[in-house]
This record gives sequence, C-alpha cells and structure tokens, in this order.
Amino acid sequence: MKPSLPSLKKIQVQVEVNGVPHTLSVEPRVTLLDLLREQLSLTGTKKGCDHGQCGACTVHVDGKRINSCLSLAVMNHGKSVTTIEGLAKGDELHPMQVAFIKHDGFQCGYCTPGQIMSAVACVNEGHAGSEAEIREFMSGNICRCGAYSNIVKAIREVAEGGVSK
Repeated sequence: MKPSLPSLKKIQVQVEVNGVPHTLSVEPRVTLLDLLREQLSLTGTKKGCDHGQCGACTVHVDGKRINSCLSLAVMNHGKSVTTIEGLAKGDELHPMQVAFIKHDGFQCGYCTPGQIMSAVACVNEGHAGSEAEIREFMSGNICRCGAYSNIVKAIREVAEGGVSK
C-alpha cells in the first residue's frame, strides 16, 4: 500500500490566466502545471517529463516562457499566465498556430502546445534570425516524432512576417 502524503494548509493564489482573473486555493507544493490542468481544466499544456527537460509544459508568465512543471503555483501569485488556449483570439488562430499547420510542424501533436508557446517566445525574444539561432533557442523543447525541420520553417515564416496576424 502506497503511503499518502500529508495534507498541507492551502494558500490563496490570485493569477490571471488567458486574460481571466482567478483566485484559487492550492497546497504550497502544487505546480503551475497541475493548477492549470487540474483546477482550471486547461489541458492543452502537457505534462511530459515533469523535470523541465522536454518543454511540453511551456507557458508564458508575464510574457516570458517558463516550464510550468518547475514553477510552483504560489510563485505565480499576481502574475499573468498565457497557455496555448490563450493564443488564439476567438476563432482566429495565432500566426504561429497557422504556420505550424501550414508547415506540418507536428506529428503526434503531444509536444505541439509547448513547441508553439516556445516558438512564439523565440520570435518575441528576437531569437529567430537564423535557422541555427532558432534551433538553439528551441532546444529545450523535444519532439520525439522529429518534426524539427518543419517547426523551424514555421518559426522562420512567422519571424519574417510571412503569416498574416
């Protein structure tokens, strides 16, 4: 029989997720990833390795990309979080989402939300000037299917303004 972890006193966290403010009660050990998936039902952000090595859980916090599996929910109190669900504006996809579809930047799709979130950050950070630079700044996101060349094409197109916004 597996021993259960002791229950901890919950802490109130205020966080804006995809433009919507939330006040939630969480145990201090709850990660941002688990808060998003389990309490807010935003399952686009994937749990891959749970060690910050695969990038499947990439989200933006105050405009910067992070691995949400390595960030405690309480560390994000008062911050603004954007997940893959928050990129599109209604039915209008984000240009990076359009480019990933156009260039077939996914195969099984599991890593795709994290790849897209990192790709948007890569462009916004100004690290999409060359294929080598894109590969370097996307190196924290693993695709087991090997769609890297198509991902790079999608990022290049958006960086060069080739996909309408």
